[in-house]
This record gives sequence, structure tokens and C-alpha cells, in this order.
Amino acid sequence: MTNLSIFLFEKFEILDAMGPAEVFGSLPAHYAVACYSLFGGPVRSTQGVLVDTLPISAMPTGGVLLIPGGRGTRSAVADEDMLVSLAWLASAGDSVLTVCTGSGLLARTGLLDGRRATGNKISFQWTREQGPDTQWQPKARWVQDGKFWTSSGVSAGIDMALAFVAQHQGRKTAEDCAAYMEYVWNDDPDNDPFAREDLL
Repeated sequence: MTNLSIFLFEKFEILDAMGPAEVFGSLPAHYAVACYSLFGGPVRSTQGVLVDTLPISAMPTGGVLLIPGGRGTRSAVADEDMLVSLAWLASAGDSVLTVCTGSGLLARTGLLDGRRATGNKISFQWTREQGPDTQWQPKARWVQDGKFWTSSGVSAGIDMALAFVAQHQGRKTAEDCAAYMEYVWNDDPDNDPFAREDLL
């Protein structure tokens, strides 16, 4: 059983977090899903949805860490306590997955320096500014570099999560999960329909 720990903050993007949570949560024999925040308690998404969280002090070591994006990343990148904690959690995780501008939040810790990564194409310039030493990929649905997986915007996190499952639990498991969700899986990381010509 692998722990999937979702790190939340005020004004996170709901589908960034809950899309992958649906994927991993559909496989309870393999993954245990829980949401955490810096101090625990209710955290509100950009859409106004409240999610009850555990404090990161209760987060198990190792496992998979998921970092969503959202409007809250703009203030989160200036929160030194959050960045220090996030850097420690990501360093301790066996795998780290980011969605959307969550890639910029992780990049701000320095852990993506020298690594290939991607993010939301609408906010790509802002994301890129958070990690000037990251090798940003302007055309990618998701990117894997070692234990770090980064994805483009919002729904791309579902495609990345399914790819992660395929790598760790087998292709058929990922396909069955997508079928259960009635989701059309974009399984090609280079097929980025939202890539912008001005970024290439």
C-alpha cells in the first residue's frame, strides 16, 4: 500500500487535486489517499469548496506527494514557512507529482533546478519565473524527470496520474481506471493540445 499525500493551501484548484485523487482513490488496494495542509483544518479551494485536512506533521514519510496549483500559488511562493516545509516533504517523498502552477510552487524550492518540467500553459510565464534554472518544456502534457512528475493545466493532472499508475501498476490497471471514470485518457506526454506558439 502506497500513501498518496495531497498538499493543499488556500485557493488551490479543485480539479488539480481531486482529479488525481479520483484516479488513485479508485485503486484502494494500491493507494491510501489523504489531504494535508501546513497546520491542518479546513482549506478552501479557488471554487469555494472546503476540504478538511490533516497537518503535515501527521503526514507519513515516503510515498507519493501531490502538489496542485491554483490562484493560491501566487501567495504561497512568498510563504517561507510553506516553502521550507514543502522542500522537506518533497525531498522525503518517493515520488512527487505536481499539477498546473503547482510546478511553479515546487520550482520555488529549488528541487526542480536542472530538471525538465512543465506547467499550465496559460500561466506558463509566471511558472517559469519561479524556477529560472528549471528546464521548462513549453509543449508537454506532462513530464517525468526521475521521481518528479509535472503536468500542464488542471485536467492534465488526470492524464499524468494515469500514466503514473500505468508505470507502477501496469497499463491495464490504468486503462481500467480510465474506463471506470468514463475518461478519455490522453496517454501521450508529448500530445499537448494547449501548447502556445508564442512559448515554443
